[in-house]
Amino acid sequence: MKPPPDDVLDHELMAAVGRHDHRAFARLVERHYGWALGFVDRMLGNRHEAEDLVQTAFLRVWQGAARWEPNAKFSTWLYRVLNNLCMDQLRVRRVMASEPLEGGYVEGLADGAPNGEDRVSSQQREARTHAALDQLPARQRAALVLCYYEQRSQAEAAALLGVSEGALESLLSRGRATLRKWLQD
Repeated sequence: MKPPPDDVLDHELMAAVGRHDHRAFARLVERHYGWALGFVDRMLGNRHEAEDLVQTAFLRVWQGAARWEPNAKFSTWLYRVLNNLCMDQLRVRRVMASEPLEGGYVEGLADGAPNGEDRVSSQQREARTHAALDQLPARQRAALVLCYYEQRSQAEAAALLGVSEGALESLLSRGRATLRKWLQD
């Protein structure tokens, strides 16, 4: 889901949030929470972590609103905050994954309830895709999520990631090739 059109309203709302206007903050959250959660959920592949991270991002909006300069669209700024938080979370995951677990457990799969064959097949395909996305390097994953799930243009995605369009195309190309290979195996 793409963010709503970012216009003067967001700048006005941020100015009001800078003055600790709770209603303006609620309006900003209402306007941007849905797409922000979708983006983070696709980046992390974990809805609970995504909800926590989006809340953290909006806490940063509240805390930093007084210092915010409208040099860019609010949604662009929020994407960067979200992307940085995702990258931090993914780094934490890599560190934790490299440490041995003591007495850990693996969450169970489905509850065993019978499902239709099509639904199971679809869920398996989706799970494989999410698992493959989770294995990609974070920048490749971010590029794919922005361009394919968030339907951002390559110019927008490159700006959000702070890379050139050529570098973005390289990230997309490597990410697609790796996904294709993993999903064909």
